[in-house]
Amino acid sequence: MKKSPLSEQSFYILLALVDEPLHGYGIIKRVKELSQGMIVLAAGTLYGAIEKLKNQQMIELDHLEDDGKRKVYRLTPQGLAKLNEDYLRLAQLYHVASQLLQTKEEV
Repeated sequence: MKKSPLSEQSFYILLALVDEPLHGYGIIKRVKELSQGMIVLAAGTLYGAIEKLKNQQMIELDHLEDDGKRKVYRLTPQGLAKLNEDYLRLAQLYHVASQLLQTKEEV
């Protein structure tokens, strides 16, 4: 069975957690920064994606802050592997597209 690619939002959420564990609002800010403002996650969208990524064992709870009110998440080894897999897929896609488009521009 072919593995499905990550959604753009999930890709950025995992990418946001590469350097350090973050709480929800920290993830929202980091995704916006990494995407140069192209991806702005609403809280509901983020927490739905977090649940899905937790169920897929790509992220996990790191610790609680503020007397348990704030959950901090970290990337798992499985999440890092999936992120790398999708990165390679996207790099190949970019390579093929740039070759074809450059050829088209030369005509």
